[in-house]
Amino acid sequence: MGRQNRRSRVLVDENDGHDPDLEKYDSERSDSSVEYKRHSVPSPYSNSSRETSGSYQPMLPISDFRRQKQVESYKPPSRKTIRYLCLALLTTLLIFILTLIRASWTSSRQLEMGSVDKQPPKPPLWQDFPFLKRYFGGIRSLVPREENTPEYPSDQKPESKPSNASIEAHKKKLLPKSLPFDPYPDYQSAAYKSEYGEKHECFLDPKDLTRIPRVHYYKGVPLGQPDAVMGSHDVLGLRGDICFERFGRLGPYGYGYIVLRGGTGAGLNGEREGAAEMWKETGNPAEVDYAGVKWVAAQDACASKNRKRFGVVANATSANELFLKMHAGNPQVKTKIYVGERRETSMSSNQTKAAQSVPPTKPGRVLRRTAIAIRTWWDRQYSAEDIIYLRSMIVELSLLSGGEFTVHFLVHVRDDNVPIWADRKIYDRVLENSLPEEFQGMGVLWSERQMSLIYGGLQESFFRGLPVHGVYRGAYMALQYFSHQNPEYEYLWNWEMDVRYTGQWYHLFDRVTQWSKNQPRKGLWERNGRFYIPSVHGTWEDFKQMIRVQSEMGTISPNNIWSGLKAGAADIPGSPQGKTDKPVWGPEGPVDILGAQDDPMPPTTIEKDKYTWGVGEEADFITFSPLFDPDGTTWFYVDDVTGYNTTQGLPPRRATIGTSSRLSRRLLQTMHRETILERHHMFSEMWPASAALHHGYKAVYAPHPVYIDRKWPTAYLAGVMNGGRNGASGGARTSVYGGREHNFKGTTWFYDAGFAPNLWRRWLGYKVDNDGGEQEEMAGEGRMCLPGMLLHPVKGVNMVVEGGKTIEEQEIEELGAAASDSELDWEDDD
Repeated sequence: MGRQNRRSRVLVDENDGHDPDLEKYDSERSDSSVEYKRHSVPSPYSNSSRETSGSYQPMLPISDFRRQKQVESYKPPSRKTIRYLCLALLTTLLIFILTLIRASWTSSRQLEMGSVDKQPPKPPLWQDFPFLKRYFGGIRSLVPREENTPEYPSDQKPESKPSNASIEAHKKKLLPKSLPFDPYPDYQSAAYKSEYGEKHECFLDPKDLTRIPRVHYYKGVPLGQPDAVMGSHDVLGLRGDICFERFGRLGPYGYGYIVLRGGTGAGLNGEREGAAEMWKETGNPAEVDYAGVKWVAAQDACASKNRKRFGVVANATSANELFLKMHAGNPQVKTKIYVGERRETSMSSNQTKAAQSVPPTKPGRVLRRTAIAIRTWWDRQYSAEDIIYLRSMIVELSLLSGGEFTVHFLVHVRDDNVPIWADRKIYDRVLENSLPEEFQGMGVLWSERQMSLIYGGLQESFFRGLPVHGVYRGAYMALQYFSHQNPEYEYLWNWEMDVRYTGQWYHLFDRVTQWSKNQPRKGLWERNGRFYIPSVHGTWEDFKQMIRVQSEMGTISPNNIWSGLKAGAADIPGSPQGKTDKPVWGPEGPVDILGAQDDPMPPTTIEKDKYTWGVGEEADFITFSPLFDPDGTTWFYVDDVTGYNTTQGLPPRRATIGTSSRLSRRLLQTMHRETILERHHMFSEMWPASAALHHGYKAVYAPHPVYIDRKWPTAYLAGVMNGGRNGASGGARTSVYGGREHNFKGTTWFYDAGFAPNLWRRWLGYKVDNDGGEQEEMAGEGRMCLPGMLLHPVKGVNMVVEGGKTIEEQEIEELGAAASDSELDWEDDD
């Protein structure tokens, strides 16, 4: 301010005059320094070049408050803060440099030491559960089932293993006699004859002299033997109060005597007390000589004798021609001609005479024919154990039932370059080399290339690297076409070669079929999707009502948050997910389902139905594993859907693990039309169940007895097996299907179960993991005795054989000779 005053005086001196206006202005500016600071604007009267004209001034004065705020808004950080920031930055840089140095050093060390394996994952919880011991009890410790306290599942302490003194006491006593097992209807009763006609006995030989021996059983179960943890004998009507040991079960089919007498040469060692009881029945020979048995002739003769019971004449060998040819004209006429020709050439004169002498009694009802399609392949080597298994199915299902079942082999030709559809000679040569001698004439060939010709036009995605017509993704294609070409079969069992049953086959199939027939439609799909665990769920009626509550009201299970986005019935219209489950009532098809179908429709609403619809209706699909909803699960093949419109999501689906199942002709023909006309298809384990769901067909999961090798807490087991949405086995990521299938390792029924083959080998008297075997049987409780249980998978059982060449050795030699003759001899053209 003083400086400006001096400047003003200099101007006055230079002008040598007194200017009152300048003096006034100078005095006003010098009065207050604060005012100058506040309005530091260049003077319009200044002659200094550093000050601009008055036009620079803003039209509106700057607010005092705004000016003060701008001056006071920024304060530079203190020196202390800057020091800390620099220190933090240097520390971060130092840590980053040290990390890079350590990573470089670690990488160098790994290169020097080689690859280092990662730590194995933590084993599943079930591996810590203790093993059960009383599966391996023998026939010397049999007790009535109602007096037995099972080792598992039970809250009571199981009865202890019999002591040595007790066993010695049992040895001094005679074993109870084994009894013949007869699960068949009373064919000789007047009621049966009036309804179905007379059933004629079938024999093994053309002269009708060799009667078929029966399977034998023992009353009771070994002391402390565990019960089935999933499924139930009682619910299905199976006998759970008896057990089968190996000689009574397999002896009628060549087990237990040497090859020179017509047996397999297996089962000659080990504990054998009571093994010969079955041969002491009246009318039975000492031993059956299976060396000359031709099963195709026996089946044909049996079906012809009993043809009045079926309404049609079915011949086991007619399927070969039907499957091979693409018919022109009327195939039914050619079928009848061919059946007549084959009967004349396949049966002996005695069999023809017996067939013609059948009295012309007309039954009140006609039995529906059923085929057993055993899936095998052209270069399979058949062991003695395989032969016994196949003989038991043919005898128990076909011959002893009077031809109700017919056994066929669907033989997969794995070489697509073999044109089995092009030439009859090639077809016959390949078929002849594909089956053992005694089963010749029962096989039907198919190949993946043949299926691609029949079911052409399917979209090929190579899902997981597999072709859509392959045996893995399209296993039912061959069965679809087989059913299409063989209309005399109303039902077909698709059966795998690695399934074993310790009980009697007809008893199993008959009880499962009748139980499925009596199931009501209401709540059926909901029951199909859950494992039945009697120790947790109680009676079957309790189980049904529990599922009804879970479906209608929903649950508060945390597993529900992992279910699919479209799961359940929406609480609010338009919302993606609801708490309750939408009931399946009638067809549940996609938008592009095959039209003009005669699909069954509900007679009333689900609320008005009193569990009556479906009772007495034959099931179109029967399976031995739950029919779970794959949507939202981690199952590997959940997205293997071909040909459907997926713009609005995948179609409704159901799946079941394993392909051993019964399918009706109606279902198979629907699958055939869907595949050939609409180009629809799904993964093998999803295709039949989903087709039944889409068209409203009756599908049933039969809760057969499943056993487990360890002492699982039953509540925990129920939570694992039914760990999906609302207490079901599927429908959520927490489902046991997919990444959690390891929980089935210790069961008797799953595609890779480890307990099933071990239990079967122990039951046959062999050592497994250094347990069991001949010495243990002789010194302990004797041979194992098990109730009827399905076992899967059972593969590669090599029996110890004695007494001449075994069937296995003969087959290997024959296959080796055939294979050395120019690729199974199919290329030769005589």
